[in-house]
Formats: sequence, C-alpha cells, structure tokens
Amino acid sequence: MSWQNGFESIIQENVHLAPFTWFGLGGPARYFITPTSGDQLSAVIRRLHDAQIPVYILGNGANLLIRDQGVDGAVIQLSAPAFCAVKIDGRLVTVGAGADMMKLVRTTCKAGLAGIEPVAGIPGTLGGHIRMNAGGAFGEIGAAVATVTMLDAEGKMYKRSRDDLVFGYRHTNITGKVIVEAVLELQPENPEQLTQRMKEIWLYKKNSQPMGDKSAGCTFKNPDGQSAGKLIDMAGLKGAEMGGAMVSRRHANFIVAREGTRSSDVLSLIEHVQTMVESRFGVKLETEVVIW
Repeated sequence: MSWQNGFESIIQENVHLAPFTWFGLGGPARYFITPTSGDQLSAVIRRLHDAQIPVYILGNGANLLIRDQGVDGAVIQLSAPAFCAVKIDGRLVTVGAGADMMKLVRTTCKAGLAGIEPVAGIPGTLGGHIRMNAGGAFGEIGAAVATVTMLDAEGKMYKRSRDDLVFGYRHTNITGKVIVEAVLELQPENPEQLTQRMKEIWLYKKNSQPMGDKSAGCTFKNPDGQSAGKLIDMAGLKGAEMGGAMVSRRHANFIVAREGTRSSDVLSLIEHVQTMVESRFGVKLETEVVIW
C-alpha cells in the first residue's frame, strides 16, 4: 500500500514553493500536503515516518529561504481552519499553530490582553514564532507561552507546560516534529493603550527595516553582546550585491531579493557577508533565516 493511500485529496506533487515565501524564491516540493484536522495530520506524519520521507513544516514562509532545487521530501502547511483557530477564555488564549501572528496580535490587543504586542510587525505563524522564540528589542513570544501541544516524528501527540519549556535567543528546547497548538497566558490591560503601544512598535520596525522589500527578515542572529547589522555595516557591506540579491541599505542585517534573483544569489551573499565580517572582526555570523 502506498503511503498516500486515503490522503490523495490533501497531497499535491511537485508544487512550486516560491509563492509561499516572503523571498518569493525557491524550487518545488516533491510533496505538498495540507491536512484538515489534527487526526489527519497525525496519521500523515506517521505514514511519512514509516516511508522514511523527510518532513518540513511550512508556516507563512517569512523566515525561510528555499534552495533553487527545491525540497526532496514532504512539505506540510497547517493552513486549514482547524490549525488557525483562536479561542479567548479570560487571560488564556488557545491558538492553532497556523494562526497568522499579525492578526493574532491585533485580536489580543483589541481584547485588552497584553503580552504578545512586542512581536507586532514580525510576520509568520504562531508555530514558527514559538519554534524560534521570535521577538526583538521589545520582548519575545516565549514569555507569554503557557503550554505547547505538538507531535513527535511518529505522529504521537503530547504537551509541554511552561515548567518544561526553555526559551532563549532565537531558540527553544522544543524537539517535537510539529507544533500543533499553544496556550498563551496574557495580562489584562486597557485596549486603547495596548493598541497604541502595538502601533508604536509596528511603526518603529516599519521605519527602521525594509518591510516593503522581498526578504526573510533578519538574515543573521546577533552575536553575544553585539549587533549583526552593525558589524555588517562597519564592514562596508551595505548595498553589497550577488546577482539579484543585495544587502539592504536601510538595515544591513536584511538581504533583499530584487527582480531576477535566485536563491543561489542569496546564499552566495550570505557566505560573502560571513567571510567579510569574520575576516574583519573575528566574528562568525550564524544565520537566523532557515534554509531548506
């Protein structure tokens, strides 16, 4: 029996992935799967595990660069309503991993619940935000996470509470294959004041980052006690180009893709920036953008 048996309606083959990423780059996925329920997702993960097919979880593609040759495996996107639901019960907000974070921030601020407005202006889904502990100068998503429900590589569902979770800079101790849902514990606050703070955070990012360009957000993690963007700027790399890829002149930690750019251009520019910064300052920059 084929691993696809019974799941034909949610599986497509050789799907071009570029339209699913903010970079707008990358080749096709061998399989592209859009499950409609938690049980279906669990069963698909189990089948893929048994068939030894690599699994990749796709959110909004905001922090992702896909290579030109694409992905020889199964790309799963949790875009169905079952994975995007938001339920508010007092200070607790239960959210599906596929929920859009920018919409979620607006929803919680309107409801007078504070805690995730620091990630205003950072695109992506809840699952991706939790996986990398998204945030910035104003705070990180991990501070608001009470529980996370996930699946292991064999499709078994389990839950981890705050006491079991460790959130660091762009890192968590979550080892589950797929984040399915999370409960956020937020704090009551005046909705108008909260919405105003959210707008101020968003405007700060809009004015300091190239949000109108095709990019995947910050390309590199900040080294301990230092700013990746400042190091790149000091190395004279603002405006540096490789093919159609360019280091943003507005914020040096952003690589933007112009018309005609290939993923290989971005990868070459990433390597060039790492080489130049290490040569100049002895610091090896680690990528924040996820590369498939």
